Amino acid sequence: MIVKDSAGRLVPVKSCASVDKRRKINLWFFDMLKAVLFDIDNTLILYDEARFLQSYFPLLAVRFKDIIPTDRFADKLMRATLIMHQNDGSVTNRERFLDAFCQGVDWSRDDIWSRFENFYLEDWDKLKDAVKVPDHARDVFEIIGRRGLKIVIATNPIFPLIAQMKKLEWAGLGDIGATLVTNIDNMSFCKPQLGFFQQICGIIGEKPKDCLMVGDDPANDMVAAKIGMKTYQTVDSLDHQDIPLEISRKVIGNDTDGIPPANFKGSLACVPQAVNILLQ
Repeated sequence: MIVKDSAGRLVPVKSCASVDKRRKINLWFFDMLKAVLFDIDNTLILYDEARFLQSYFPLLAVRFKDIIPTDRFADKLMRATLIMHQNDGSVTNRERFLDAFCQGVDWSRDDIWSRFENFYLEDWDKLKDAVKVPDHARDVFEIIGRRGLKIVIATNPIFPLIAQMKKLEWAGLGDIGATLVTNIDNMSFCKPQLGFFQQICGIIGEKPKDCLMVGDDPANDMVAAKIGMKTYQTVDSLDHQDIPLEISRKVIGNDTDGIPPANFKGSLACVPQAVNILLQ
């Protein structure tokens, strides 16, 4: 929970003490916390994945109906997305995606990409009503910003920047001034590859041990612990998501074998308390 103190500043209160510290932590190790990384999907916005995709695929397919049969579009898109998730850092995610998506399509890559961009500019907001925002989302960023920490939006970089920024706007966070917002053009790895988190550290100039990764997914987000990041698993999405789609899990994976339990587990609203602990 977050309230205002006597000076009118937003602060976490003791009810956040329910944050579950899953592993014993040597607090001296954390005096160099420099950056907090946030996932977006089912962390900063909450939605039922199955229902969202049922609306997303047909809406996007209309943009390609003259070159790709509508009944084949979803499979083609997901196949290209799966290949993009296997990117090895040698090219941008957009290049890897277009290499796969444009196979068998007799149109230029520029034309194909412009169709995607126009969709996100003109139609993406039609999906806004499918999402909800967890309590105190904006307050969390205001508190962390006061601590002088870098804020990174470390969402899976499978969409262009315009789409990621619109998602932040849906959460009321479009103006937070993040150091980095990961997207299809500035990244060459995807979650849950460790290269994704290593690339972020390289871009922001911080060591993994000085970063906290905040997200809902026990695999795609908590895997950051494998390179030394501290982790906070949010629980706000539990009432907002259906059983994940099989095809989606093929893309993003869900293997938690070998991933250490999160250092912290709780609501998004309690992240500032975890930050305070790490800065002690």
